[in-house]
Amino acid sequence: MAAHNVSWVVDDKDQDEEAPSSSRKMLVKQDLAPKKISSIQFGLLSAGEIQRLAEFQVTSRELFSMPSRNPAPGGCLDPRLGVSDKNSVCQTCKRKLVDCAGHFGYIRLALPVFHIGYLRHTLHLLQSVCKSCSRILLDNSDREMFLAKMRNPRADTSAKNSILKKVIEKCKKHRTCPNCGAVNGTVKKITGAPTLKIVHEKYKGRHAEGELDRLMQNLDLAMENNKDLSSAIKVTTPPMEDLLPTKVLEIFRHIPDSDCEILWVDPQIGRPENLILQNLLVPPVPIRPSVQLDFGGGSNEDDLTVKLQEILDVNVALELALTKGPHTKTIMEEWDFLQVQVAQYINGETPGIQRPIGAKPMRGLCQRLKGKQGRFRGNLSGKRVDFSARTVISPDPNLKVNEVGVPMRVAMTMTFPETVSRYNKKKLQQLVRNGPNKHPGANMIRMGDGFVRSLAFGDREKIANSLWYGDVVERHMEDGDIVLFNRQPSLHKVSIMAHKAKVMEWRTFRFNTCVCAPYNADFDGDEMNMHLPQTEEARTEASMLMGVHNNLTTPRNGEPLVAASQDFLTCSYLLTQNDRFYTFEQFCSIVTYFGDADEHIDVPAPTILKPIRLWTGKQIFTMMLRPNKDNLIDVTFETKEKNYSEDKYFCKNDGYVAFRNGELISGNIAKKTIGDGSKTGLIYIIIRDYGSIKSANLLDRWSKLCGRYMGNHKGFSIGISDVTPSDELTKMKHDILLEGYKKAEANIDLYEKGELELRPGCDMMQSLEEILNGILGRLRESAGQEAMKQLPWSNAPRIMATCGSKGSPLNISQMISCVGQQAVGGMRIQNGFVDRTLPHFEYNSLTPSAKGFVANSFYTGLTATEFFFHAMGGREGLVDTAVKTAETGYMARRLMKALEDLSMQYDTTVRNSENIVVQFIYGDDGLNPSNMENNDRPVDFDRLSMSIREQLPCRDESILSPDDLMKIVQSKLNEQRFQALLPEGREFLNEIECYFESMSQKQQNLIVELKGDLDDVDRLAWNSCRYTANQLESFLDRALAKCTAAYVEPGEAVGAVGAQSISEPGTQMTLKTFHFSGISSMNVTLGVPRLKEIINASKMISTPIITVKLEQDDNKIAARVVKAGIEKTTLGEVTKCMKEVFSPSGCYISIELDMDAIEQLKLNVNSDSVRTSILHGSKGITRPAVLRLLNDSNVKIKKGCKHKLRVFVPDVNDSEKPEKRRTTYFIMQELKNTLPGVIVQGIPSVNRAVINETDKDGKQTYNLLVEGYGLQDVMGSPGIDGHHTWTNHILEVEDVLGVEAARAQVASEISYIMGAYGIGIDNRHLLLLSDVMTFKGEVLGITRFGVSKMRESVLHLASFEKTTDHLFDAAVHGRSDEIVGVSECIIMGTPIPIGTGLPSTFWKCNVVKETNESKKRAFRNKQSK
Repeated sequence: MAAHNVSWVVDDKDQDEEAPSSSRKMLVKQDLAPKKISSIQFGLLSAGEIQRLAEFQVTSRELFSMPSRNPAPGGCLDPRLGVSDKNSVCQTCKRKLVDCAGHFGYIRLALPVFHIGYLRHTLHLLQSVCKSCSRILLDNSDREMFLAKMRNPRADTSAKNSILKKVIEKCKKHRTCPNCGAVNGTVKKITGAPTLKIVHEKYKGRHAEGELDRLMQNLDLAMENNKDLSSAIKVTTPPMEDLLPTKVLEIFRHIPDSDCEILWVDPQIGRPENLILQNLLVPPVPIRPSVQLDFGGGSNEDDLTVKLQEILDVNVALELALTKGPHTKTIMEEWDFLQVQVAQYINGETPGIQRPIGAKPMRGLCQRLKGKQGRFRGNLSGKRVDFSARTVISPDPNLKVNEVGVPMRVAMTMTFPETVSRYNKKKLQQLVRNGPNKHPGANMIRMGDGFVRSLAFGDREKIANSLWYGDVVERHMEDGDIVLFNRQPSLHKVSIMAHKAKVMEWRTFRFNTCVCAPYNADFDGDEMNMHLPQTEEARTEASMLMGVHNNLTTPRNGEPLVAASQDFLTCSYLLTQNDRFYTFEQFCSIVTYFGDADEHIDVPAPTILKPIRLWTGKQIFTMMLRPNKDNLIDVTFETKEKNYSEDKYFCKNDGYVAFRNGELISGNIAKKTIGDGSKTGLIYIIIRDYGSIKSANLLDRWSKLCGRYMGNHKGFSIGISDVTPSDELTKMKHDILLEGYKKAEANIDLYEKGELELRPGCDMMQSLEEILNGILGRLRESAGQEAMKQLPWSNAPRIMATCGSKGSPLNISQMISCVGQQAVGGMRIQNGFVDRTLPHFEYNSLTPSAKGFVANSFYTGLTATEFFFHAMGGREGLVDTAVKTAETGYMARRLMKALEDLSMQYDTTVRNSENIVVQFIYGDDGLNPSNMENNDRPVDFDRLSMSIREQLPCRDESILSPDDLMKIVQSKLNEQRFQALLPEGREFLNEIECYFESMSQKQQNLIVELKGDLDDVDRLAWNSCRYTANQLESFLDRALAKCTAAYVEPGEAVGAVGAQSISEPGTQMTLKTFHFSGISSMNVTLGVPRLKEIINASKMISTPIITVKLEQDDNKIAARVVKAGIEKTTLGEVTKCMKEVFSPSGCYISIELDMDAIEQLKLNVNSDSVRTSILHGSKGITRPAVLRLLNDSNVKIKKGCKHKLRVFVPDVNDSEKPEKRRTTYFIMQELKNTLPGVIVQGIPSVNRAVINETDKDGKQTYNLLVEGYGLQDVMGSPGIDGHHTWTNHILEVEDVLGVEAARAQVASEISYIMGAYGIGIDNRHLLLLSDVMTFKGEVLGITRFGVSKMRESVLHLASFEKTTDHLFDAAVHGRSDEIVGVSECIIMGTPIPIGTGLPSTFWKCNVVKETNESKKRAFRNKQSK
């Protein structure tokens, strides 16, 4: 069994004074200093240590003494092992169940048995040592070399593992022992045996012939007397030596310590003989409790107890058999049975052991540890908690974004322990008087002396008056308490945030709908969890790190998550239309909604004065930002809304949003301005320029207004009339569909005649499908566009689609005009019946309606066949979602396990818990993805410049000339504050320089254009490139402040955030395959399956594609020539015909090449090259046997006809053995079948190549897309630019171009996948993942094998996968776990050295330094005494 020895480190020295000599002697002095577990040492317990650890030897199989039903003494439930009910007392320590964890016993086994967990290690050791002298099977030189390697202090676990593998391999090759000369064979476990049996094949092989002869001589006499023995020995298979546990134990006992070290077994921690069980530990009773039945007086026993009973039974029987000395067969059977019982006790799912049909496997010790419900994952890494509540959620726009409405019932049950002080004594006394049944009240008091008093009973007035400082009152939750709010699945860190409680009536949790996005919550019955932190430190840390205010943006790429949605967007869109005017009364009424009529508002001048004063909706929005002169948010920015068309501020749809100094100048406010996912909108700009609290206040104010505006001033609803098409639209739709059907019919006719033009890389059917998909896709699009044009501006679905609150034009077109083509697996509906999709259609019909085109809309209703096709398309989405959920969940767990302990250190490096550098600078620039602006850099210079021009116009200052501008910029950048950013900030300083160079160039151009008129230059440069000295100073100050704030702080858990950022978007990926760059026949796997391939570093991927850049990329003929050189071309593809010829002169196969096809395909193939290919084959491809029989004389080119060859049948009858002779006819047939597959040109591993045509600025360019492997061969082919050729197969990139190229490719491939779904993810997260996969010098997948190579920690690996395997390995190899990683610290309950756990506090002491003179003086004084 594995022993876990725990080392303690004392944090503070014991300051107790020395006890007087008269005090009584104590065995152990109690040490009250705080301690911390510094490491766990794994090892093997010897038989003696097991005995010392146990209280007594368990000998009785009886569980209870009858009739009293008390636990039987000496049995498995003996009270000395602990107790399992609350009332009994442990006989060893005299404590009850609460205080006693139990004690161990042991069973002395009659004969030793193998430990099932260490069987693999036992086999390795037996294979590596001599079975006669127990010395390792290595020469002295090898022994010394391997010993030195194993003792090397720099050798880590993976290095020692590889050394051990080499040792075992080398030992296997030694047939004779270098030490004693004894013969050693292979050691193996007998598979399929009903028990664990190890044999030594000592007499097998040519080395063992002498040994076998000696054995036979020794057995001669025995065989003469025992005929059965002679018949058994004479079987054709040589005899094998049984390695029984007793024999193995003897071998292991004699292995020297130095040899143990070579075999990676630490003799100080666990000798090899400890792998064999002689004594078995009996675990304490509390971990295998006996459950009393309510009726019948019986009890249910734990699996372990039952198995221990069986072991005791067998053990007693074996002891009796040994003492009585019966037939050896009986002893062996009993021994084998004991072996099986012990194996099942350790591992209930031991392979190869028969189990009765229907019986569930026993829950052994291994099963208690492994799996989701096991100790590691179920009780150590994650636990059930107190002080938590769960109920349904519902929306409340009146709550602030950082508040959560808590039901009264929850608030009265969940309590917070508040300590009485002079500041809160009166308040707490009142709460105590209120008691547990009135809110706000209290449930109990913990007195200073430790006494706990419930307030449900007794005189509360008296208790309140006796309250004193230091007492702790468990008070009800009250308004303002910090609570943690969480929704599962918790995919990223903002799935759990800290809110302030707001105690309310009713039974649901309520929160502002702006906070739905981070939780991915909706209100269709979702439930959420709430936790109440129990200490002041926890509350403070929760509000600082997890507060909603501090998590408004997503850590994935810094886009705002907490933002307006749905009705709020509709309201803002309607309110800011150009035709919205309000009287003074209406305007005042609306603007009071923002602050609950509790703030002073400076009413602006009306927009229209006569005939009546009117204010606009845009002014209402401006008032929300700046209600009075004391509360100004002077934002200046411009952005394009979803409905923007052209002409900027004069856009006909009013879609160009422009703010100047906090005033809305133009544009409708919609999703891109105050919605989530936009870095150019108002929410994000306020977060960056004014802080998150201002931004959250803005959302609070806006949600209050929207709820009241939509309720009191402008209702909004949707009905069937909104989606009723007009007669004109119905006729137009009919015409569009008719025209589309005609086009489809025309193409189907061309296909049937065989005249359809082929698409690149497609056959006729694929080309038709691609053309029809395009036509039918455009049908729905054009019908939808017409529907959108016909709808009035006031139509509710159109408003929602335009402002981005819900839906899209596609949804509207499906409701009104046409549902469109249904697809399954990216194709039109395939045949489900014989040659047709449904029995309603003709055979082999290819018409749109027969292949899943739904011409009706949801308004008109679907026909039966359309409904069926629509259901097929919907089913695919449901199945894909269900499968994807499980896959992304597992992928998220693996990513988190691999990256969890990576953090930014004080020296700017990213290291793991073992202090290994993974990145020298995080993301190559040290910047935090959450703090990047729209250009993925810390500062958006154009917006900053616009903002400074508006806020600091400096009208009295003169413009800086281009030369002066650059001189000042250069001198400022040379100041210490900017130079302190180096070396990480080099790119930022270059960006500033480049920006101002472009500004000075603009000025220069204006000066040239205006012929040096500086007044005109000043005027025209006002909004583009005008800078004064003060503006420049302010610009550089703000840019520096933003950049400084954008760096990642030391301690940041960059690994965990990166893992969440990559795995969380996986749920948004839908379809499995995409068409590659518009080529329909070339599918490329995307989405979750592709992400899985990259993260697993799979050897075989589903669609390997090499993207090839051509040296001459503007010529299609050149592209064809290069394609022909790469693509695998077989003889069958370029042959007109192959004929079998039987003639008197000989039998041969005549081949006629198709020279026209060869010319069209630009192949470099002729009869000579074909002959060479038949005779010699392709490099790296094994040729078929029949082709290997051919020689030069068998393949001939026809004279006078260069495109014909003859392959004569080889004469094999002379050379082959008579029994293998074959007739000429059969060889001829074999040749005929084999020859079409002969590769005549191209790379064998390339399946096909497709020419991809792209239009770049009106110029046609070509590149090749190559399906298959063989990057090296493709790069080396003529006509290819190898510098710009790559493959999507990561391991091939590593093999050909090295690990650095593979690192870059991992990041770019994941970025490409995310881009295909429109998911933004910061490149720094991807770089971190690629660095983790490659920092060991090879590409490691994020799998159980990759993670075990990345990490040393035993507990970390055990909490991931293969729990028991890692623990057994650690015990055998005597490994130690330093408890430094995240998983280990959580398991051991110690603080994690990441984030707030990273900094350490040191106390500065004044140490008195003793001089040599003072030391001498002290020594002399001591001597004189």
